[in-house]
Amino acid sequence: MKNLAPDIIRQRLLIEGFYTINVDEKAIGDYFRKITDSLKLRTYGEPTIFSTGKTGKEINQGYDAFVPLIDSGISVYIWANAKFFSVIIYTCKDFDESVAKEVTKQFFGSENIEFLSF
Repeated sequence: MKNLAPDIIRQRLLIEGFYTINVDEKAIGDYFRKITDSLKLRTYGEPTIFSTGKTGKEINQGYDAFVPLIDSGISVYIWANAKFFSVIIYTCKDFDESVAKEVTKQFFGSENIEFLSF
């Protein structure tokens, strides 16, 4: 991918895995607090957390969540029936990816995770 704006700092990390904890709105809020504290990222608003409830395909039911950062944002997607998560950290500030991966893995109780920086 060609860097169209080399003068703008952008760091993006996608982390995915299966979770073993009980994930609900409180747990997602707790994750946002843990990851932002661990990466020293500042929020400027409360997380927005949506539950799909019983709408759509059963496999896709779960949560969609976002927390705004002073330096961009973090999105979390939860597939409740599959016990699968997908996290996207997008910042205009450098952060330690190894910390992000370890905090996420430990928080969700994952045996292993997959990740992609872009």
